[in-house]
Amino acid sequence: MGKKEAEAEIIFVTYPIPGHLLVSIEFAKSLIKRDNRIHTITFLHWTVPLSPQSNHFARSLIASEPRIRLVTLPDVQNPPPLELFFQAAEAYILDFNKKIVPLVRDALSTLVSSPDGSDSVRVAGLVLDFFCVPLIQVADELNLPSYIFSTCNAGFVSMMKYLPERHRRLASKLDLSSGDVEHPIPGYVCSVPTKVLPPGQFVKESYEAWVEIAEKFPSVKGILVNSIECLEKNAFDYFARRPENFPPVYPVGPVLSLVDRPSPDLDPSDRNRIMRWLDDQPESSVVYICFGSFGIHGEPQIEEIARALDLAGHRFLWSIRTNPTEKASPYDLLPEGFIDRTACKGLVCDWAPQVEVLAHKATGGFVSHCGWNSVLESLWFGVPIATWPMYAEQQLNAFTMVKELGLAVELRLDYVSAYGKIVKAEEIAGAIRSLMDGKDTLRKNVKEMGEAARKALIDGGSSFVAVKRFLDELIGGGV
Repeated sequence: MGKKEAEAEIIFVTYPIPGHLLVSIEFAKSLIKRDNRIHTITFLHWTVPLSPQSNHFARSLIASEPRIRLVTLPDVQNPPPLELFFQAAEAYILDFNKKIVPLVRDALSTLVSSPDGSDSVRVAGLVLDFFCVPLIQVADELNLPSYIFSTCNAGFVSMMKYLPERHRRLASKLDLSSGDVEHPIPGYVCSVPTKVLPPGQFVKESYEAWVEIAEKFPSVKGILVNSIECLEKNAFDYFARRPENFPPVYPVGPVLSLVDRPSPDLDPSDRNRIMRWLDDQPESSVVYICFGSFGIHGEPQIEEIARALDLAGHRFLWSIRTNPTEKASPYDLLPEGFIDRTACKGLVCDWAPQVEVLAHKATGGFVSHCGWNSVLESLWFGVPIATWPMYAEQQLNAFTMVKELGLAVELRLDYVSAYGKIVKAEEIAGAIRSLMDGKDTLRKNVKEMGEAARKALIDGGSSFVAVKRFLDELIGGGV
């Protein structure tokens, strides 16, 4: 954009867990690079019990960008009991976020009266994580426009539009026993079966929280979605027709953090060991298996995965996350003799540098939990996925990738880690074979989508244009 004196401060409020922080801060960096009208982007940050290191993590992410600052809020008094999180996670998150409303009100009042300590800078508006919608009322009180930034995809936003409409008709949580009942969610070509909706929607307290969050979506000025117009064309076409009582939806993705990804868990020597091993493997020969930071399997399921890798016979890199409270090594959970037996074709690790792994020429497939960040990374690097969702909205992501878009191999669509069911080795091995030995059409389509993602971000691309529309509306007028 053309040269103009920086005049605007944008306030971000992000739910403080690594996945949300990573993408939100990367999005903030991209805005600063795009528009020199932005003087500062300020993140209001607090700490939640399940992510006590988030402040350190966030500060390490913003260290390379001096125009992003972190304002740490005081501790929440009388937080909801942690037991609620394990019973109804969304209810816990919403309750916790309601308790930060007065803290955010105080911080914002100070920032509005003296943004970034400069009389020439004004606070232009708020960008809120979708979990932080209770803060819309604070923005309204201060006459600030508020926008939702969805770290999830357009299909998720479609579900959030549908959910209150369904609730007005039925006023009841979803029934897990009716898993194959289908929902006509707007923006989807395929009807969406109940069993792939977020598992929290089958728990009364969490379902009520989901509905309450979704009911706030029409209250904002716009919704920014970390996705690509050409990837979810039907959903974005639906929102482009401006359904009644719903704000504009902007495709601003893919927002990816390809650098500045610190991990306190990874010893540099472990990273080097992994990358050296990949360097020695043939092109597209390795299946990467990883279920995200919270994707923890018990010993019986790990044994089935190990047996599946024996059956499939492919080279593999397997990242096994363990419960930090148990302080167990991944190797302690493996069947006796597995490491020695597979030493010539596989590598087991704790944490892996995922971006570097997916970017490596040796990586040919990804057995994934289908967190949206991981899905976008796999598309960016042209690595096809076999779907094994675990929690949150991952089941819906898996359904979108397999049934709606045809860009992934189905291992499971409706697996939920909390239910404790075991996926057998034969099923896992079959999916790995389909992923690694299947038709070239899938690999070709995934690579083409990665190329389209790059085009969306360049000058004139769909996401480039959508970001410009958003910034011009937020800051005021084109440049």
